[in-house]
Amino acid sequence: MAAVAGEGPGRRGKRPGAGAEEPAEAEEEQPGRRRRSFQPAAESRGTTVLHETISARPQPLPARYFDTGTTEPISFFLSGLEELLSWQPDSNGDFNISAVPLAKREPPLHSKRPRTLVCHDMRGGYLEDRFIQGSATRNPYVFYHWRYIDIFVYFSHHTVTIPPVCWTNAAHRNGVPVLGTFITEWTDGEKLCEAFLAGGEEAYGAVSEQLARIARHYHFDGWLVNLENTLSAAVARNLPPFLRHLTAQVHSAVPGGLVIWYDSILQNGTLRWQNELNDENRVFFDACDGLFTNYNWKEQQLEQTRRLAGPRRTDVYVGIDVFGRGDVIGGGFDTDKEEETGPWYDLSVQEIQPLYPELEGRLSTSCCLQDAWCGGSSLRVQGTIPPGEEHVAIRLFSLQMPAPPKLFLTLLYKLEGPHLDEITVALEITTWDSGTCHEGNMTSLPEPNGRHHPRFLPAPPPGLAKLLAACSRSSHGWTSRCYELDLQDCSLRDLSLLVSRHQPSPQETPFTCLLGEVRVLDAASVAAAAPQVQSLVASQFWWQEGPSAEQLSLSLTLRWVFPPGRANCFRVLSLGARCRQGQTAPQLLGLAQGCLFRAVGLPVPRPVPGQSCRLELLVEPVLRDELPVGTERWGRLVLVYSEPAGGTSRDGH
Repeated sequence: MAAVAGEGPGRRGKRPGAGAEEPAEAEEEQPGRRRRSFQPAAESRGTTVLHETISARPQPLPARYFDTGTTEPISFFLSGLEELLSWQPDSNGDFNISAVPLAKREPPLHSKRPRTLVCHDMRGGYLEDRFIQGSATRNPYVFYHWRYIDIFVYFSHHTVTIPPVCWTNAAHRNGVPVLGTFITEWTDGEKLCEAFLAGGEEAYGAVSEQLARIARHYHFDGWLVNLENTLSAAVARNLPPFLRHLTAQVHSAVPGGLVIWYDSILQNGTLRWQNELNDENRVFFDACDGLFTNYNWKEQQLEQTRRLAGPRRTDVYVGIDVFGRGDVIGGGFDTDKEEETGPWYDLSVQEIQPLYPELEGRLSTSCCLQDAWCGGSSLRVQGTIPPGEEHVAIRLFSLQMPAPPKLFLTLLYKLEGPHLDEITVALEITTWDSGTCHEGNMTSLPEPNGRHHPRFLPAPPPGLAKLLAACSRSSHGWTSRCYELDLQDCSLRDLSLLVSRHQPSPQETPFTCLLGEVRVLDAASVAAAAPQVQSLVASQFWWQEGPSAEQLSLSLTLRWVFPPGRANCFRVLSLGARCRQGQTAPQLLGLAQGCLFRAVGLPVPRPVPGQSCRLELLVEPVLRDELPVGTERWGRLVLVYSEPAGGTSRDGH
């Protein structure tokens, strides 16, 4: 188990350099030979050695999946019916497949309780978030409060909006399903609807099957259907059967899949937003999993909707426009419901988010973008210890899981403000009330109120030196603490930050604490051996002139094999390129969420005729518990490259 406050690396935590032995030199390519060859290295690490001849005329990569200027992998959409019906899985689009399964949540989505749906409608979509491996934007749109929502919809005005994979990864990690959008609008929308709905079951069945296949292939969870154009009577009659067919297809293809209808069209085909569930649009609600109402509702319309929906009232999502375009709600946010420094944005590496608890006048929590330990942000906790109280407990995470017999916990924090010497922080675990739950051995008495205070570890225990090497150390004001807790027959409930003062006081004591990282680890997983990164290969080479006459610029795609579910992500590093013996310090190229990564614009030395140069790349698995993995289990690729016989002219001949 692991829980980390913040999105991901902004000042990314440094790791030791990978001391790697030199692989045996491979034979040079034969003159004129343009095909690359893979050769296994004679090393236990399973290094891949690849020979590549520089080409000044590389094959262009598909513009749908790669940025035409840099060849970075990008998210994409489909425009029109023809693109939808002709879509087929393509290995070029594998970067768009989410590698994060939908986490379980308690209570589950379909329990009978009010739900919150957030619809992303940000300047047309596909902005900085289209860059799958991140970007250097300073002010991206980011969402943190996953614990308070139930469904996330990615919206744009393209016919088929496939959610950028970074949103699916972040939402799934926090147990939130993600829907794409199928939209038609204006006159073009009328023509599109006429084309697939007027043709009967065969035509609309092909559309619904394709939409379900796309959701299944890219690992998101269903569709918001938003038809905002007038329909003829014949087309309108086929709309409910289409919704039923689409819903059935999505349920079959995607476990827990959803189809939600947007309040726009009446059953006779008229375009008229109702702002409620009524007899004019109920036929669409009955045909799918839910209704998303328009945002100009009145209070009496909510009462009408509740009466008509009956036992399905939690399947109605009442629209509130945060841009303030509704008549009832004011908009905005008052709706009641070091390896690298500098700007960066990669929502895929956002970790499980905390609960962001608030208590007016006593406690506030917020995302701090100005200071971070290992990520793009930290969690700022500000509050007061009331007069006469010794401490306050701030609930950070709801765990809701069985407790292993032994837990290790780590806390990385920084205290700010004038009362640094008066305040201490620690962690508190609560368990569900149970007559069988004990801390320590079976002869121990149960803790009162199920509260447990893990024991501080001043030094790492045997076998945990790598994990706990930083315990009790400080860096740039950040302090690391490690703890252990033995439990028997317990179920974990909450993880809280315990802020205490050394001496009781008749006055309140203010505090500000930044949380950089919190980890809860099963001790058994600490002892388990990490898997090996295997079958590391490279393809899709893109050679360009470099920043200087002595350099080239190289982009390539890496793919590898690793057991599913074992890695949280992968760190891709470069040991540099050289034409002579020697080695440089490792440089982080980026983070991969799945078993593929595109390295873009790597500066490499230009070989002279008759000479070969080599580029070394490493893939380090970051396990779900974030325990260090020895370099012998990383993937390693050595690219030996040279000019073709006779050299390469600027026109590629």
